[in-house]
Amino acid sequence: MPETIQDNVVVALAYTLKLENGEIVDEASSEDPLEYLHGANTIIPGLERALTGMRVGERKQVQVAPADGYGDYDPEDVEVVPRHQFPSDAPLEVGMAITLADDNDNYIDAVISALTPESVTLDYNHPLAGKTLFFDVQVLDIREATPEEIEAGHVHGAFFDFADFDEEDFDDEDFEDEDFEDEDFDDEEEDLDALRKN
Repeated sequence: MPETIQDNVVVALAYTLKLENGEIVDEASSEDPLEYLHGANTIIPGLERALTGMRVGERKQVQVAPADGYGDYDPEDVEVVPRHQFPSDAPLEVGMAITLADDNDNYIDAVISALTPESVTLDYNHPLAGKTLFFDVQVLDIREATPEEIEAGHVHGAFFDFADFDEEDFDDEDFEDEDFEDEDFDDEEEDLDALRKN
């Protein structure tokens, strides 16, 4: 078993993520930790760098600037689309995170930032863009990654396997028309999103 976090090891991590105002926006407990492949660029770079060299049981507080997290907020990365692009009975509301798909199955995440009877304003910035992130992390376990995990770029088996999850594992409300689809994921998916590199 490797003694420290380094490339090509699988890490089990408990963490709490807060914003500058102290608001907790994400967390993973020791009973249900985040597991990831270190060096595969699947978590934000500022946190991954800070974790390098840590040992099992070690705890650290990490501050991540926007440039090393989700980038700066881009006010131009916002779009107003006609309300009729969505089904009339779609349960749209401000603050809702949705995934949109066009006819070519190109997907993009957005948050509804404004609604009128005629339009929907979509914000394509990551919800944590422009935010300084404050992590309290604890390393729970470290193991060597398998060759298959290294090739795939994510974890299999002992800790956590993204392939174990499919649409049936989530509380979804799906709707679509010729232009868009919406998929609403539950809190479990949102918790993991906060650490994933987008």
